[in-house]
Amino acid sequence: MQNIIKQKDFKYGFNPSACESCEGKCCSGESGYIWVNIEEMENMAKFLQISFDEFTFKYIKKVRYKYSLIEKRDGENYECIFFDSKSKKCTIYEVRPKQCRTFPFWDNFKKNIDEVVKECPGIIL
Repeated sequence: MQNIIKQKDFKYGFNPSACESCEGKCCSGESGYIWVNIEEMENMAKFLQISFDEFTFKYIKKVRYKYSLIEKRDGENYECIFFDSKSKKCTIYEVRPKQCRTFPFWDNFKKNIDEVVKECPGIIL
């Protein structure tokens, strides 16, 4: 039996087992921002066993008053710096940012279901 996740005010559910076949569509594609806060950056640095300063220097860009993980280019697409394109997995999955942990239940998808359906094979209507 499928373990479908549902969230209040969303017109769809999510089957997390679809992630195995997806190959990281939510981690790659168009350029964008992967927002992180200070606590998340501290957790990621600790996980990677590097200092906070080294982590922010290597992996963070400041966008106005916020912080985002940097991206790397993969041909014509971009992907999260922590996405391993060979294994198609997140290398910091245990400490991934809230933005990643809450996907596909983002407020902008409440009214724009077509976009998330196109991006995520785990969406159940």
